[in-house]
Amino acid sequence: MERTLIQVIATMMVFLTLGFQPVFSQVEITRTGCGTTKFCLEEPDKCNPAVNTTPCLFGSGKATAFNSLTGIDLTFELSGNSTGYIALGLTQNASVGSTMLFVCAQNSSSNGTFFFTIMTLDNVNKTLTSLARNVTGIQSSVVGENIKCKFSVSNLNATALQTRANKDTTFEVVIGSGPLNGNTLGSFQLARNTGSLDLSVFLPNSTTITTAAPSGANRPLYSNAVLPLLSFLTLSILKFA
Repeated sequence: MERTLIQVIATMMVFLTLGFQPVFSQVEITRTGCGTTKFCLEEPDKCNPAVNTTPCLFGSGKATAFNSLTGIDLTFELSGNSTGYIALGLTQNASVGSTMLFVCAQNSSSNGTFFFTIMTLDNVNKTLTSLARNVTGIQSSVVGENIKCKFSVSNLNATALQTRANKDTTFEVVIGSGPLNGNTLGSFQLARNTGSLDLSVFLPNSTTITTAAPSGANRPLYSNAVLPLLSFLTLSILKFA
């Protein structure tokens, strides 16, 4: 009985180990949905981010939900060629105030490994300072000089960037790039600006933030394996008891 029980437990541990392995996927960014389900901006005009051999700095954003008290939720895509960093930013006015800059970079001093950070760009003197902000769902890939990333940010509100009488979801969205000097980001070079853009026009049919239990597709991988394995373990123990 003892030997059989040990074998059963060992088998269970193997399956659980496989269940906990992370699943990696290639970051794919395309123009699909531009102007309808997401806003897009790129340099040069109409370039294709799916073709890595062609220089194309591309950024997009899709609104996922809105709460009138806290702001709008957005999922961003960013792709471009750089040995330093590429970035997408939100601002009320690119000439004054500040820009919330989401940075995707590769660290050449660490074998081109990817890293993500958020900075505040002073739109007047162009200085960069670190900014703490919760970002989720970060995906990334670095192939040569090509950097791709996806990420989501919740509760974005224009009033948090510059004082206004009324809350709104209108921003200027900018994309650009810059060098990386050791661990220090060099000057941000603006490539394209959308001008004033109301991001709420890209909201899906449901515009209210709701709290729901995770769907089956979002459950951990090990959940489907644990129940049958536990049943198998229980039956084995009863059989040999």
